[in-house]
Parts: sequence; structure tokens; C-alpha cells
Amino acid sequence: MTSHLFAICFHATGPAGLARFWAGVLGWELAEGPEGDIAVVAPDPTGFRIRFLPSREPKVGQNRAHFDLTSSSPEDQRQTVARALELGAKHIDVGQLPEEGHAVLADPDGNEFCVIDAGNEFLADTDRIGALACDGTQRVGHFWSEALRWPLVWDQDQETAIQSPNGGTKITWGGPPVAPKTGTNRLYFELALPTGADWDAEVERLVSLGATRTDTGGDDGRVLMLDPDGNEFSVRGTRQRLKGSRRAAPAIRSCAP
Repeated sequence: MTSHLFAICFHATGPAGLARFWAGVLGWELAEGPEGDIAVVAPDPTGFRIRFLPSREPKVGQNRAHFDLTSSSPEDQRQTVARALELGAKHIDVGQLPEEGHAVLADPDGNEFCVIDAGNEFLADTDRIGALACDGTQRVGHFWSEALRWPLVWDQDQETAIQSPNGGTKITWGGPPVAPKTGTNRLYFELALPTGADWDAEVERLVSLGATRTDTGGDDGRVLMLDPDGNEFSVRGTRQRLKGSRRAAPAIRSCAP
């Protein structure tokens, strides 16, 4: 039994405030995380949650991953942008062109995200978070496809994208050039294993696919790892109980270059 994507985690200087921001923007519920931290939970119980973990390190530079939020109409896009600004977001310039239809914003902790215009064909079959757009290589896209057993839904010109067989948010990697990684990523994946699954065997499987184990974890059954691009992620077993429930061309290069 393979692990599943339990959460997208944010290192945050103000976790509670950032959680309230994203709960308000997405319309998701606030919940307690597995370590007493705060999270927001999608209405669909098969989806991932977003966890906010305390960090004393201020954000430096542009994140290697950001959310692309979908819009059902031009008015819906305007309302999403207005709601985000009211909750503490701000407009930012990351080099987007004036004729591009998406809005580029930063949340109160400085994390970039985009509100995509209605009619984007690539995101037509997704959720409110249409994509987690990542800076990364084709190899890392293939790694995560195998790791999560999510099929590749795009694999052209060294750009890749995967999506759960159940649908929902796509995870994309824009291909070269990939900016050098400096320091610990602000966002990272947290995987979790089903009850009764062999935790050690799963870690070995991920290593065989190209991951690197950075420590041995602890009694909570948690291990920290790096994917083939050097991005941090964690894997949790059942040694610790998990709380809670639950118009662009088709090219998928990140909207925040």
C-alpha cells in the first residue's frame, strides 16, 4: 500500500493568521493538524489539507511552488481577488505580461499565488485549487507520478503534470530553466500511509524511485526525505495517529515565472 498526499505544508511566521486567510479565500474549514497545529480542510474528504507550521525564518525570494486558483467566470475571478485583498493579500509583479489574464498576488506571509481567468482549458477538470505549480524538472514530475501513483496528464517539452485518479488539483512542474534551490522550501508535501501499511517498505520504495532519506525519523513514525530535485517532503506511518478528516494554451508552465 502506497502513501497518499495528506497535506501541503507551509512554513509560516504567523500560522494561525495564514490559516484564517486561506480558509477565507478557499471557503474551507479550519481544523487541528496532527501535531496540534492549524490546518484548512477541503470539503472533499479525498482531497489534501493545507497545514501551517510555525517558522521563525522570514520568506526570502520566490517560492518554488504556488497555488493557481480557478475561476468560473470573470466576475468570480474579480470576487476572489477582492476577497483575497480584503483578507490581507496584495498584488505583486513577478514579470507577468499586461495581456495575461491571471492575477498574481501574495498572501499575508508573502507566498505567491495566482487567480486564473475563466476558460482555462488545462484547469477545466480541477477544483478551487486548480494546480500547485512547481519549479522543477521532468524527472521530478515522473518521480511524483510513481510515488503517489497519480497518472501523468501532461508530459511534453520537459513540462509535466499529474492528477489523482479521483480528479481534483493538478501538480505541475515547468521544466528548465529551474532556479537553484537555496535553503528550505517554504512549501512541502506531507505523505501518510494507510493503517497497517508497512512504513519501512514504503520508505524503501520511495528511495528506489529516486528519493533521499535525510534522517531516521522518530517514534512518531515520521521520516524526512528529499525528492530528486532536492525538495523536502515527509512520510508518516501509523506510529502516530493522524487527526481530522479529511484562456490559456494547454502548456502548464507556472504563471509566476
